[in-house]
Amino acid sequence: MQDIPCAAGSFLRGIRLPPRFSGLFWGPMQRRMNTLIVGLVASLAGGAVTPCSGDSVSVEPTRESCEAAVEQTRALAAALPADDLSRYFAERDLHQATIEAGNGEFDDCLDMTARATDEIKQRRHTLQPGEKLKVLQSNE
Repeated sequence: MQDIPCAAGSFLRGIRLPPRFSGLFWGPMQRRMNTLIVGLVASLAGGAVTPCSGDSVSVEPTRESCEAAVEQTRALAAALPADDLSRYFAERDLHQATIEAGNGEFDDCLDMTARATDEIKQRRHTLQPGEKLKVLQSNE
């Protein structure tokens, strides 16, 4: 058996390990892995113990912020041609955003507005020349 060297007053003082075991891992990578694990545990413990500052302000979305975001995105969509497929999908997202705002779900409203903005800026949906989007009515 082998003694583990410990700092004075450590709770590990006097623990004896089998001769082949002197840490968490065996082999040539033992020291590096132990150092890595100790660092990981220390960083996790440090993050868990650190108190939160009282200065952090949680900003909840409001109806006004949602309506402003919808109007800005609607202006971006209006710049695209009327038959543009990305504009069509962005307008559907904006419609859903206004529904979410009406339900009091302002965070979902901002999410849908961001989705519409991404659709407009990235132009993910396009039609080839001669193609048309066929939108089915509710009775079809």
